Amino acid sequence: MIKTSLSLLLVLVAASFTFAKYTPKTGKRVPQTLSRGWGDQLIWAQTYEEGLYWARSRNKPLMVLFHLDDCPHSQALKKAFAEDNELQKILDEDFVVLNLVYETTDKHLSPDGQYVPRIIFVDPSMTVRADVTGRYANRMYAYEPNDVKLLISNMKKARKLLKSEL
Repeated sequence: MIKTSLSLLLVLVAASFTFAKYTPKTGKRVPQTLSRGWGDQLIWAQTYEEGLYWARSRNKPLMVLFHLDDCPHSQALKKAFAEDNELQKILDEDFVVLNLVYETTDKHLSPDGQYVPRIIFVDPSMTVRADVTGRYANRMYAYEPNDVKLLISNMKKARKLLKSEL
């Protein structure tokens, strides 16, 4: 009876580690309001200028995520984005992240128009990576919930280009 209970307990503990949400190496962090639900364990820049500063000083690419709170497409992408552990891990370790619910004055961040959701990458030299695009020709920087694998691939591309070009 005790062996069975102990075995069941070990199985439950192992299962909880297998299906747990991503936790940073430094341990669980207090959720930030800046995440707006896109990844509570990530450290988010507050402004575009702060994101550029962090990207340059940490030599990491900046990922800028444009969205609206009341947009159903943004809400659907947010759910997929926040639930994907691989995506959250890569962002935490290799990127500076910023999410904006308003447009910036920098026209380079809307090379093909202002729409949401839109994800743009900026390298530490402050160059907008217009070549890292999604799968749509008419909304080149748009992603949908089923595009998470493409987004991860583009994140790896932005990170790889950074290392090979700088």
